[in-house]
Amino acid sequence: MTPEPFDPAADTAGPQRPTHDAAPAEDTWHGLPRAAGGVFAASGAVSLAGPGLGAAVALGLLALRDAPLAAALGGGAGVVALAVVAGAWLGVRRWRATAWMLGRDGLHMRRGIWWRSETLVPRSRVQHLDLERGPLERHFDLATLVVHTAGTRMASVRLPGLAAAQATVLRDRLVADSAGDDDAV
Repeated sequence: MTPEPFDPAADTAGPQRPTHDAAPAEDTWHGLPRAAGGVFAASGAVSLAGPGLGAAVALGLLALRDAPLAAALGGGAGVVALAVVAGAWLGVRRWRATAWMLGRDGLHMRRGIWWRSETLVPRSRVQHLDLERGPLERHFDLATLVVHTAGTRMASVRLPGLAAAQATVLRDRLVADSAGDDDAV
């Protein structure tokens, strides 16, 4: 079965979004679990909080020349709140736009909000695989699968937000499938 064509106009990864069983079916697109949406939202909120705070301080200093302190502080708080909400929204959009499929030819990944991409990691190019779990991922029982490949361009590809059990099964399947493809001399 060939993968469904990549539709850049689609807002989500496709109708298969809810499927994230521990033993994923091959040749089926899978979205990330709902818990990953929360982690992506938190990450996005934190990543824009700093720039929002910087903008708030700059605007607050400019506003202090003509406005009372309370107005400058209120405006600054509004800027920070807007940045945090925008970051969380972008994180959720990134979560919805991320999908993966384990096909006969390798691991397919779709991602991107504005610049969408589809990546194929051929099974024959897989060198080794890592599972990474940061504090938030451990709390929500998630993991990031890191696929290291032969070559220099994109020598490692990351798939964040997988359910931990699913990431382990996916890693084991890719290792088992690539074990017979050893082309070492």
